[in-house]
Amino acid sequence: MKIALMKEVSSNISDCEITNITRIPIDHDLAVEQHTNYADTVRKLGYKIHMMKADDLPDSVFIEDTAVVLDEIAVITNPGASSRRAETQAVAEALHIYRDLKYIKPTGTLDGGDVLQIGRTLYVGKSCRSSAVGISQLREILKPFGYEVISIPVQGCLHLKSAVSLVAEKTLLLNPSWVSPERFADIDIFITVDPSEPYGANALFLDNGTVYSTEYPKTRRKLIDCGINVVSLDISELAKAEGETTCCSIIFDF
Repeated sequence: MKIALMKEVSSNISDCEITNITRIPIDHDLAVEQHTNYADTVRKLGYKIHMMKADDLPDSVFIEDTAVVLDEIAVITNPGASSRRAETQAVAEALHIYRDLKYIKPTGTLDGGDVLQIGRTLYVGKSCRSSAVGISQLREILKPFGYEVISIPVQGCLHLKSAVSLVAEKTLLLNPSWVSPERFADIDIFITVDPSEPYGANALFLDNGTVYSTEYPKTRRKLIDCGINVVSLDISELAKAEGETTCCSIIFDF
């Protein structure tokens, strides 16, 4: 069974953390509508939705940052923004029915949005949200399971997956101004975002399609021209909270 763990939009989403974009008023009702459409889209692509109830934590809809879920284990993170650390308890309670849990200790920080898994390798962005200590802790936790953890400096954007994401098997979409393709071994194809759409490097690669924001039409056309099965989705209101398609779910098999 394929699971997408999600969380409803908080009524306080307008109080979200903003780091690299200009704050714009968020329409809560529209954000909820877009999030519902997101869940419906993921469901149609073959995933069972485990939807957690909303709370008063503004960023909690962006559940990806709270955990790294692999086949063998789930690692509960310690988010880099202190306002987000209370999000992890509810996520841990939801995940414990699916996986054994390990935790990033308070001495380090780690956001799931900085973790890009390609096979048995995890590329982890050293960003304003994920520290060298947090990345080292993740490496030690995963060592018994045979994963390689590679740290990559992040500049110009919030998370590693703001700069690069998987869009098909061994195919990466990336913004070369924010991360170099040379950082990624064993990748066959690189697709670069259109220069006018620097934030267009985030996509959610699922078995039956790649979910991609309608905000980046030029990059979307490049994906389609490369044979990617693009499933377009309007998440413009969620993007005002610095969220993209990978941010709103944790995807795993059970």
